[in-house]
Amino acid sequence: MRAKPLAAALLAVSTALSACQRETGPDPLELTGKMFVFNYRLAYATYMITLTKTQLVPDGSTVAVTFEDPSGGPPLTLDRKLFPKLDKVVLESPDVTCVKKQKPYAVTIDVKGPDGTILQTLKTSVISNLDQDIMPAQALVVGPAYDKNPDVFKAGKAPEHFETAKCPG
Repeated sequence: MRAKPLAAALLAVSTALSACQRETGPDPLELTGKMFVFNYRLAYATYMITLTKTQLVPDGSTVAVTFEDPSGGPPLTLDRKLFPKLDKVVLESPDVTCVKKQKPYAVTIDVKGPDGTILQTLKTSVISNLDQDIMPAQALVVGPAYDKNPDVFKAGKAPEHFETAKCPG
């Protein structure tokens, strides 16, 4: 008979102790999309990464992203604040050049708490199904009204053949 009160006391103590421990739980963000975006009219490409929150993140948390530079330069970086009320996170890299078809490019995403501690690290790669040389060498439009670029459309007429983007080197 003494075993029941002792078991109940042990259960109460273990429950109280487990409530004091910090649970790591599941990762706060889940990778939901990754691709290269080619903006043909403005003649640039970027990485586009989408994430969905699966857990709450502390207010003041950020993501630090490192994108492999397809042209071979130092990695491109991006830092963004995470907003507690937004469930979707969209990360777009700075403009990139020299994207090659079917080549994997590395991306690392660090989710950081307000104090800078890393809560989660996501590593992935992005593969394009197009080479960047399908893009025009210059933007086809300029300005806020998307006027025809006078360097491309001489005398307002489209060229017979658009010059395409080249990868230096």
